[in-house]
Amino acid sequence: MITAHIPSGYVLARTAGWRRSVMAVAVFGATFPDLDLIWFYLIDDRAIHHHMYWVHAPAFALTMSLLLVAAVGRLAPRFARHAVAFGFGWGLHILLDAPMGQIMWLWPISDVLYSPITVPARHDFWVWNFLLHWSFALELAVWLTAAVLMLRRPRHAR
Repeated sequence: MITAHIPSGYVLARTAGWRRSVMAVAVFGATFPDLDLIWFYLIDDRAIHHHMYWVHAPAFALTMSLLLVAAVGRLAPRFARHAVAFGFGWGLHILLDAPMGQIMWLWPISDVLYSPITVPARHDFWVWNFLLHWSFALELAVWLTAAVLMLRRPRHAR
């Protein structure tokens, strides 16, 4: 998934009934794992696939999310829903990357990347491989869902 993480966080928040700051945290959680691209491009010089970094490992995401919810629930219970929204957003990101993006499902036991759908490298610019693959329709569906939910908001909430 390349373009639909932000709208997926919005869809998550809207369907969960979260508003305002909780929605913003859900959207941030849904994009958070791709902050590793900063490291990938600026520090690591693209040495390894960015899905091999810890933020894209489901076991790490689940562990950190549970610890975050527990800590926030104890130290700042008023923000517990924010922590839950962040964790669900993070998990949603990984689930949306899973079909084509290769995920380390067995980490820390194994660092093998698994992906049920392979996007063949047919174009020099890697982005075209994804944009022109049939699976990009899944991203468009997320965008469409977000747009429909946004347009269906009550007029006073816009």
